[in-house]
Amino acid sequence: MISSPEAARFVLVTRAHLFKPTFPASKERMLGKQAIFFHQGDYHAQLRRLVLRAFVPESIKNIVSDIESIAKDSLKSWEGRIVNTFQEMKTFTFKVALLSIFGKEESLYREDLKRCYYILEKGYNSMPINLPGTLFNKSMKARKELSQILAKILSSRREMNLHQNDLLGSFMGDREGLTDEQIADNIIGVIFAARDTTASVLTWILKYLGENPGVLQAVIEEQEDIAASKENCGEEKLLSWADTKKMPITSRVIQETLRVASILSFTFREAVEDVEFKVRYLIPKGWKVLPLFRNIHHNPEIFPDPEKFDPTRFEVAPKPNTFMPFGNGTHSCPGNELAKLEILVLLHHLTTKYRWSMVGSDNGIQYGPFALPQNGLPIKLSQKP
Repeated sequence: MISSPEAARFVLVTRAHLFKPTFPASKERMLGKQAIFFHQGDYHAQLRRLVLRAFVPESIKNIVSDIESIAKDSLKSWEGRIVNTFQEMKTFTFKVALLSIFGKEESLYREDLKRCYYILEKGYNSMPINLPGTLFNKSMKARKELSQILAKILSSRREMNLHQNDLLGSFMGDREGLTDEQIADNIIGVIFAARDTTASVLTWILKYLGENPGVLQAVIEEQEDIAASKENCGEEKLLSWADTKKMPITSRVIQETLRVASILSFTFREAVEDVEFKVRYLIPKGWKVLPLFRNIHHNPEIFPDPEKFDPTRFEVAPKPNTFMPFGNGTHSCPGNELAKLEILVLLHHLTTKYRWSMVGSDNGIQYGPFALPQNGLPIKLSQKP
C-alpha cells in the first residue's frame, strides 16, 4: 500500500507499464474481459481514445439540455416525500449514462437495460459461486441478456446505417474495428464506472451542503445569479455549456467533496516484474500494489485540517499528484468532464428551486462498495415558496 504523491505517480504515471490493472476474476467475468479497465498497452490506448472522443467537452456540450431535462424530471419526482438520496441519484446518473452511450435512442431500450443492469449490479460484490439461485448466478444471466440487447442495438444501427456522435457510435466507427463482444463489454463497463461513483459524489454533496449552511448559501447565490442573468437577457432559461463554466464556487464544492469523501479511495495494480522504488524498496513481480488516494487526500501536510469541509482550499490549485479523485495517468477516468457536468446541472436546479432536509440520524457510514452516508442519506425535498 502506498500513500505518498511521489509513490502514486511512480506506479500510475512514470512506471505505469510495470504495473498492470488487476481486479478479482469474478469482476472480470461480470463486466467482461474485454472491458477497458482490465487492459494496458495498444488495446487500452485504442479504447481510451474512443471513449475520450465521446466524452470530450466538444461532444458532451451538445447534450447539456438533455441532461437538464433528466435532472428536472428527477427532482420533480422527489417532491414532498422522503427519498433515499443515493438510490435516486443512481437513477439519475443511470439515465445520463445511457444518454451519453446511446444518444436519443436510449429511451427505446432504457427499461430492458435497466432491468438487466439492476440485477447484474446486485452481484458485483457477491461470492463468485455460479450455482442456480445465487446472486452471482443471477448476475451472470443478466449479463448475458445485456449482451443480447446490445447486439440488437448494434444490428439495428447497422441496418439503418446510423452514424451517431455518442459513445456507441464512437466504438462502431473505429477504423480498426472492435468486435461486438468488445463493444458490449466496454458499454457495460462504462455504465458501471459512470453510475455509482457519480451518484455517491452527489449524495455526499447534499450531506456536506446540509451540514454547512454558509457554503450552501454561497452556492445558492451563485446559481441564482446565473438564473437571473438569463431572465434579464430575455434568453430561453435552458442552461448552456457556457453557464456551467460560470460556477466556480459550486465547482470547488465538488472538488472538496471528492477530496473529503474520496469515492475512489484506492486502485488495484500488480507488478509485472520486480520493481525497485527509491533503491530502498523492492516490489516483487506478482505483488499487488494499492495507491491509497484517500490517505493522500487526508494528509494534513498536504491539506491542513483535512477532516474539515472547506471548498475555499481549492481557490489555489493543489500541488501536482496530491489530488487524484479520478485516478492518475493513462488509466484515469476518461468520463470526468461528463460527471462534473451532470453534477453541476443537477445542483443548479436543486439549489435554485428546492430546499431539502436530512431525515433521521446524519451520522454513520455504509459501504456498497463505495463509502456512503448511512442509509443512503434519506432527505425530504420541497419546492421553494
